[in-house]
Amino acid sequence: MERHFDLVVVGTGVTSAAATRCREAGWSVAVIDSRPFGGTCALRGCVPKKILVTAAEAVHAARDLAGHGVRPPDVTLDWRELIRFKRSMVDATPQHTEEAWAKIGIEQVHGRARFVGPNTLAVGDTRLTGRRILIAAGAMPAPLRFPGADRLATSEQFLNLDELPKRVVFVGGGYISFEFAHVAARTGAAVTILHRGARPLEGFDPDLVDLLVKRSRELGITVELGVDVRGVDAVNGGLVVRGEQNGAERRFDADLAVHGAGRIPELDDLDLEAGGVKREKRGVVVNEYLQSVSNPAVYAGGDAAANGPQLTPKADHDVLVLTANLLQGNHRTPKYDGFASAVFTVPPLASTGVSEAAARASGVKLRVHTQDTSRWFNTRRAGETVSGFKVLLDEDSGRVLGAHLLGPQADEVINLFAVAVRLGLRAADLKETLFSYPTYASDIRFMV
Repeated sequence: MERHFDLVVVGTGVTSAAATRCREAGWSVAVIDSRPFGGTCALRGCVPKKILVTAAEAVHAARDLAGHGVRPPDVTLDWRELIRFKRSMVDATPQHTEEAWAKIGIEQVHGRARFVGPNTLAVGDTRLTGRRILIAAGAMPAPLRFPGADRLATSEQFLNLDELPKRVVFVGGGYISFEFAHVAARTGAAVTILHRGARPLEGFDPDLVDLLVKRSRELGITVELGVDVRGVDAVNGGLVVRGEQNGAERRFDADLAVHGAGRIPELDDLDLEAGGVKREKRGVVVNEYLQSVSNPAVYAGGDAAANGPQLTPKADHDVLVLTANLLQGNHRTPKYDGFASAVFTVPPLASTGVSEAAARASGVKLRVHTQDTSRWFNTRRAGETVSGFKVLLDEDSGRVLGAHLLGPQADEVINLFAVAVRLGLRAADLKETLFSYPTYASDIRFMV
C-alpha cells in the first residue's frame, strides 16, 4: 500500500514539532517512529533525568546544611519511590502525544522506516511518499567495540531500574555519566567514572571541570582518568570492567556498568543511500536551511543533522527554521549564538558562548574575569563548598563573548548570560541591571 503526504516525519521527539506546525498550515502530514511516541528528551533523556536530579538536589541541600539549622539524618533517596514518581510524570507522554496529533489529523505510523526512493519511505509493507521528508530521528548510544560492550546498560535502562545496585561503574566521562553518578552517589551507591582522556566533560571550561571533579570526589565518586576500557566480563553474578591506565591493567568490580561514552544520530537503519541522502558521522549533511545537500526533498534537524550541538534547545530552535523553510521556501537559517548548556550535577556546571581557547584563537582582544567563589555569600548560604566562574569579554567593545559557571543555580543563571551573548549586550549593561537581591543572578554584576 502506498500513501502520499505533503510531509513525512521520521521521529517523534522535539524536532517533530514541525509536523504540528505544517499540519496546522493545511499540509497532509504523517509521522513515523519505531518506539513510543515522544522522543528521547521527554521519555529517555532530559525530562526523566531532571526528575531524578531534583530529588538529588533536595538531599544534597539538606546534607550540606547539616549543622547550620538543618538536621538531615533521615534525608535520603528512596530509589524505588523516585522511579515510581518519575514514571507517573513520564509514562503518559506517548498517549498524550498520539491523542494530540490524532486530534489535528496527523497520520501516525509505528515501525522502522527505511528509504526505498528519494521521496519514499517503507514501514513494513506500507509505503509513504512525501513531497517533503523531515528526518528527526534523534540519537542513540555510540557503538563500543570492546568485548562485553553489550553488558553495559544504556542510560534509558538506568532510568528504569527498579532497584539501584550497590556498585555502579560509568564508562565515559560525559554528561550522562556525571549526572547519573551524582544521583547514584546520593542513594549510597559506590560510584566510579572511567574516562579515556585526561579531562572529562571536554566541551566545558577545563578550570571549572577540574573543580567539579574535585567536588565529585569529595562526594565519594571515584573519577579515574586515562582509562582505556578493554572489556566487560561477567564474574560471580557481577561485572568486572577491564581497562588499561598508564600501561597497567586495572579492574573495576561492579553490579551495574553503564554506557556513558557518547551518542550518535540514529540513522543507520534508514538506508539513507537508497534515498540519495548524504551523511557523515555527525548526521545528515545539510545546507544553511537544514535541507539535505544531496536530496532537496529531505530536511533534517535536531540530533539527526550534522550541524550544531546535540542538545534539546538546538532541536527546538531547528523547529522554527524548518517550519519557516518548509512552508515558505528556504529563507531562514539557524542561529545558535548564545546557546546555553548545562551538566546537571549537584552543583551544576553551565556554559554559553565561546570558550577561552576559542576566543584566544579568534584573535579578539580578550578580557577574562575568573574567580573561585566558594566563599561568596550565595554559595555559603546553600552549604556548598565549590563554585566559580569565568566570563569572557571583548576588551574593545565590552561585549560578553562567553560565560562559564559552576555552583548553586548555575544552570539557571547561565540563561541570563546566554541572553547577553545572543543580543550582544555589554558588561556595562549587566552591571546596570537591577536584579532582585539577594539572588544568585544578582552576583552577575560582580562577574563582569
